[in-house]
Amino acid sequence: MPHKFNVGQLVELEPRLLRTSTPGPYEIRHLIPASDRDPGDPCYRIKSIAEKHERVAPESDLKLLVSVFS
Repeated sequence: MPHKFNVGQLVELEPRLLRTSTPGPYEIRHLIPASDRDPGDPCYRIKSIAEKHERVAPESDLKLLVSVFS
């Protein structure tokens, strides 16, 4: 399955009960191929400006950040 987002795009990370995450936009840093476990849900390396580390998140946990200036 092809990736929905591209490197450089800004996304929001959907909140989950057992995951603590910094609110705010995350930048797509790297596309990760879908795993054999879930071929319909590729992953991404994402980075928030408020965090020093990158995260790995599946596409199903991300949504495109909509700019209020568009």
